[in-house]
Amino acid sequence: MSSRMSMKSLANIALFGILMIVWGCSENQLKTSKGTIGITVMSLSNPYFKELAEAAQEEALKFGFEVIIASGDFDPSKQRNQISDFITKDVDAIILTPVDSKSSGVSVRKCNEMGIPVFTADLATSDSLANVVAHIATDNYMGGRQAGDAMIEAVRSRNKKIMILDFPPAESCVKRIAGFRDRIGEYNLANPLDQFNIVTQLPCDGQRDVAFKATSDVIQAHPDLVGIFAINDPGALGAVGALEKVNRLDDITIIGFDGQNEGKVAIRDGKIYADPIQFPKRIGRQTVQTIMKYLNGNEVEKTQLIETALYRQEDGLNDPDIKDFH
Repeated sequence: MSSRMSMKSLANIALFGILMIVWGCSENQLKTSKGTIGITVMSLSNPYFKELAEAAQEEALKFGFEVIIASGDFDPSKQRNQISDFITKDVDAIILTPVDSKSSGVSVRKCNEMGIPVFTADLATSDSLANVVAHIATDNYMGGRQAGDAMIEAVRSRNKKIMILDFPPAESCVKRIAGFRDRIGEYNLANPLDQFNIVTQLPCDGQRDVAFKATSDVIQAHPDLVGIFAINDPGALGAVGALEKVNRLDDITIIGFDGQNEGKVAIRDGKIYADPIQFPKRIGRQTVQTIMKYLNGNEVEKTQLIETALYRQEDGLNDPDIKDFH
């Protein structure tokens, strides 16, 4: 009997030791994780947002924070559910690039009620009642003006009929169009005998297939079109595809926006004239750095804008970071 008790006691001691080791490991894991940040972007299928989210994750890990990344997939209701999940998980902060700038305010206000700080990256919420701690983004208005400069530089014909491929739900794209239109308007004011005429502005949803269809329709209705401004690279590449299909790429200038790898390849190859390029990795890193300052009790700048740079064919030909996949 005593022998059995001795064996049982030894087993209990061993079990207790194992539990202490497991508990110790769990405690160490908890100590190494200082908090959690939830990130939901418009769509991870867009390389721009993928780069932004991954850069934010890498930066957060440097500060000892775990990161949950979600893709809104152009679906406002899906993104609302993702934010609700972040709230349930009691994350320390949320990085949001809204699928829809206006409707995203509902989710931001819910975070405000729960005391979870929200930081918008690249795209802003337009709901005036939603409190965002800081907005870190490209200076989209000035980027739009650069796109206008590129169009003015490239189009030399006397006939200057151009079209715009837009994306109204995204506040950043609205600013790009405003900057572009203002710059074209200034040119027209200074050159009364040499006017640009924006014949149409159609939504491309920031997606290649939609831009392809819109461009195909417009070049049939306006066979004398000479220029296209698309609010991002997928839109510009959709326009490229439509023009290639009817062998009109050489006589219609395309200006994009973003500076994604595929867009840069198209610029290098002469299919797109130029892009005001963005820096998504910098936006992702700077957003996390701003979160850390805020969580440490420091004041942060409400709006932080990052300038674009105009990228032309010469830049593409000398760019060692371009990757060809064919």
